[in-house]
Amino acid sequence: MKALMFGWEFPPHILGGLGTASYGLTKGMNENGNMDITFVIPKPFGDEDKSFANIIGANCVPIAWRDVNWDYVDGRIGNIMNPQQYYDLRDHIYADFNYMRTNDLGCIEFSGKYPDNLIEEINNYSIVAGVIARTTPCDIIHSHDWLTYPAGIHAKQVTGKPLVIHVHATDFDRSRGNVNPTVFAIEKDGMNQADHIITVSNLTRQTVIEKYGIDPAKVTTVHNAVEPLSEELANMIVKKPKEKIVTFLGRITMQKGPEYFVEAATKVLQKKHNVRFVMAGSGDMMEKMISLAAKRDIADRFHFTGFLKGRQVYEMLKASDVYIMPSVSEPFGISPLEAMQMGVPSIISKQSGCAEILSNVIKIDYWDIDSMADAIYSIITYPAMYKQLRENGLEEIDTIQWKKAGAKVIDIYNKIINHSF
Repeated sequence: MKALMFGWEFPPHILGGLGTASYGLTKGMNENGNMDITFVIPKPFGDEDKSFANIIGANCVPIAWRDVNWDYVDGRIGNIMNPQQYYDLRDHIYADFNYMRTNDLGCIEFSGKYPDNLIEEINNYSIVAGVIARTTPCDIIHSHDWLTYPAGIHAKQVTGKPLVIHVHATDFDRSRGNVNPTVFAIEKDGMNQADHIITVSNLTRQTVIEKYGIDPAKVTTVHNAVEPLSEELANMIVKKPKEKIVTFLGRITMQKGPEYFVEAATKVLQKKHNVRFVMAGSGDMMEKMISLAAKRDIADRFHFTGFLKGRQVYEMLKASDVYIMPSVSEPFGISPLEAMQMGVPSIISKQSGCAEILSNVIKIDYWDIDSMADAIYSIITYPAMYKQLRENGLEEIDTIQWKKAGAKVIDIYNKIINHSF
């Protein structure tokens, strides 16, 4: 089966959980066999793993004709994709886009991030999708998150193939209900145009049904999973301080509930002093959290690392005694699974999708800082509790595999193609 996927991030260049989930699911689907996946992203860098998917960079797809020779194309984009693909795509330009700003290859430049002109990049991405869809044979189209819904819709219109959209989050999650009408309109259009919708949790499924008015029969939950650790990461040795380390790792935004972490830390430090709290990540609430820690007089026990990536994430987790995710609204949340892989006892909010599938964690309401503080205190104070959560968590996490999630998605594909939903 041939799947044409549209995404926005792909490891090793990621800015959040979307790239991690897209990578894991695609690889898991490939492990089930008989899948030919083309994965499109705005801007690849050439070091992506191409062993299980053909990666196309939207920034390497010509939308305006340029008379350029092979050697020149190879020099410009050869590390990202085969120059022959550039010429194949160039032969399927479907309109005169010379009025648009393009480079020497007739391609649109993309940031590969979330720039101020994000809506413009989303629209440009959908234009490029038309060229790709005319060139790439597929049985089904799969769009990951709202940024790629317009691209998926365009590809569906071009090919007549069914469209699956994958809801990794909604704007209700990101904004605590203060929804951006432009984003909501893109999300709603994607859901209406899709032949089927995959959500990363039942929590997100209910949001799609209730907030966007979608027929429940059209929405299926496929929970995320986690990539097995490499031997290098599993056996890494990190020097641990004598003090206990409690870690928050994620975007420092209102969706993630960072202020509840700071308040819980204050309560723990009133009873126990040999503890350090780490807020790893970046985001628009970072300065507020630095000020709040200072206001609570715990700044000397509180550390802000900034954004961590790759190995740095696992080094931080390995050094931690407790991981906490106090998210206000978390569609899934892969980071607690990564913490459990490293043997770190985890505390998660009941308002997270991963709470639906994890048993060997402590679950609290995000706003209940007393329960949060009690849970932190208990794990760092009672060795038997720490040991049980650590060992049972390691055992549980081995069963949560992307290959299983991939099999569920392939089953959904087959039902859509065979009209058996």
